[in-house]
Amino acid sequence: MNEKNSAKAGELSGKEAAPGGEADAVNAAEEAADRAEARADTTPADQAEKGADEVGPNSGGSEPTRDQADPADQADRADKTLVAMPPVSRQDSAQPTADAVSEPDEGQADAATGGSEAAGEPHEDGAASSTPPSDEQPEQREQREEREEQPGEEGKQQPEADAPKSPEAPAKPDPVTAPASVGGPDANPESAPDPQPTPDPDPDPARKPPTPSWAARRESDSERTSEFVALKPDLPRPTSPRPVTPTPGPSSSGEKPGAGSGDSDRTREFTAPSRADNDRTMALTRPPAPSAAAPATSSGTGDAAGPPPPLDLLAQLTNTPPKAETVGRTVARRIKILGTLVALLAVVLVAVQALRPLPTPTLKLTGKSSHTADGGALSLPWPTEGQAVVDIDGLGRMGSYGEMKPLPIGSVAKVMTAYLILRDHPLKAGDKGPSMPVDQKAVDDYTNGVAQKESVVEVKAGQQISELEALQAVMLPSANNVARLLARWDASTEEAFIKKMNDTAKELGMTNTTYTDASGLIESTVSTAEDQVKLAKRAMTNPVFRQIAKLPSYQSTTTSGGNTLETARTQYNFNKLVPLNGVVGIKTGSTTKAGGNLVFAAETTVGDSKQLIIGAVFGQHKTPIITTATAASKGLILAADKALRSETVVKKGEVVGQVDDGLGGTVPVVAAKDLTVPVWSGASVALKLTDDGKPLPHSANAGTEVGMLTVGSGAGEAKVPVTLKDDLSEPSFGAKLTRLG
Repeated sequence: MNEKNSAKAGELSGKEAAPGGEADAVNAAEEAADRAEARADTTPADQAEKGADEVGPNSGGSEPTRDQADPADQADRADKTLVAMPPVSRQDSAQPTADAVSEPDEGQADAATGGSEAAGEPHEDGAASSTPPSDEQPEQREQREEREEQPGEEGKQQPEADAPKSPEAPAKPDPVTAPASVGGPDANPESAPDPQPTPDPDPDPARKPPTPSWAARRESDSERTSEFVALKPDLPRPTSPRPVTPTPGPSSSGEKPGAGSGDSDRTREFTAPSRADNDRTMALTRPPAPSAAAPATSSGTGDAAGPPPPLDLLAQLTNTPPKAETVGRTVARRIKILGTLVALLAVVLVAVQALRPLPTPTLKLTGKSSHTADGGALSLPWPTEGQAVVDIDGLGRMGSYGEMKPLPIGSVAKVMTAYLILRDHPLKAGDKGPSMPVDQKAVDDYTNGVAQKESVVEVKAGQQISELEALQAVMLPSANNVARLLARWDASTEEAFIKKMNDTAKELGMTNTTYTDASGLIESTVSTAEDQVKLAKRAMTNPVFRQIAKLPSYQSTTTSGGNTLETARTQYNFNKLVPLNGVVGIKTGSTTKAGGNLVFAAETTVGDSKQLIIGAVFGQHKTPIITTATAASKGLILAADKALRSETVVKKGEVVGQVDDGLGGTVPVVAAKDLTVPVWSGASVALKLTDDGKPLPHSANAGTEVGMLTVGSGAGEAKVPVTLKDDLSEPSFGAKLTRLG
């Protein structure tokens, strides 16, 4: 189309729109909205077919001459598709400017100039697109087509604005009337110009009325125009709709309808190609739908211009609403949560149970706990008066005679004195120990003792006497004065030492014993044969005490070497049984009130073991009293030695107990060899199964030694090792999990 026809088309368009400006603007808005909906519902293929039907001889585009186009350009343009031009604002299309109505010459000149500029703007492929007025009436369209078909118009030379002045510097497209770039194989969608021109601001904002309510109405179906859709798959996507600016009504000052600024009198028109191309069809620009007609939804579902963006569409497909809350779903969710917690607690419990330290295995006796020897009760040669007791140390009592009531015991009390000195001032074998000074009290007790016919040893004030010699003086010649000297040396006073004697008696279970002096001379010091046997067993466990008790004599360093018993260098043991018949002690004691008393100890061999016979004979008043007590004691020692015999209590391989791992697992243990025990007729002995002070293993092979089977204690103790009958293994994993303790 040339400048002349473009100006005439603009003048007619402005004149037709002026009388009914408001109605035409409303119709234009509705028509644009309907076109947008139709475009959204129409596939690209349908739009392309529709666009092809609308292109024809009466489409309004001027047909360029074939002579003016080169073959390469014709081939390129033949592949191009039709692109829609965005319309100008509703104010530009529906309301002509006042200058266009009042001064048609200027309006025609402006329109011609605008058409020339629009026609001269090239696209990326070198062709310009034409844009017919969107509001052109049928009568105006027919007149325009007749003018275009006149033969003289084609041969006219195009104005200088139809093409760019040089290929290097194309003319800048008008922001309102410039056509959109035609997409092609080499077209860059990002470099295409923005098809949405910015409307010029109103020169007089005070005269601009508010947006009328009818501006939101949409075009009717009868006014909706056809549009072309690109057939090429690489065309840029249609632009989003522009907001529609309502056309203000006539002002109160008498302005004619359609009057406005210079930008508002521009009308949309067809742009002619810069070069002739008979094979190319003209594209009708597609105005976007008004934004008021199809606003975008808040959920991102898109608008009438096309489908929603891919991310919004993906959100619609994946973001499904939650299901309705029901009792069943609530219960299932709670069960799932509780199940998870229970599973977690179970895992923690399993880990704790599996990693807990294993309990220490224990050894238990499952066999017989005692053994009774064959035969009836043993008969021994008991004395005819007083009290008597015979025990086998560690095995039990062989027998007793008389009523065990407290009696004066005389010098037998010195056993407690010697025991306490060695307990609190222990000595090693062959060691004499510390020396103690002889005080005047010890000298006075010696002098008085000689006068009273007591058992004493000569000492002088200022002498030094060793602990060992002092104990020998007390235990062998039974020196009363030295016993009191030891008490003062140990506890500072005799009274303090006597208290220690009574406290120790209670500790040993000597319930019928009372001490009132360290020597036993006072008749208020009383005890029984049974209590003194308890003390004798404990004292004989001390090797130094036992060594002193079995001495027949010792050499004194304090005596003058006289001819009397008290002054002789060699001091003899009053127990005449030592060292005969295996007697190893321990102490005699006699007074007029107490009679003759003797606590004895004798060793004897039974089988492979050495046994200790301990006994006591008290209250013998037949004179000589000490000889009578000694004879009675000798008879009991010989009879006990004859009554003892060996007997097998447990045989080798016999199950005697088991190892308990603490978690329910047990392994039996057996005796590694025969257990032979000294017994006497009718005797009953106890059996014990111990670990012998060694920790038991959690796992071991069969035959491993794990403890001892023991009979008796002390000197009479007999024992054999025990071994595992089967392999001992650690507790199973299930046993570890189910343990409670």
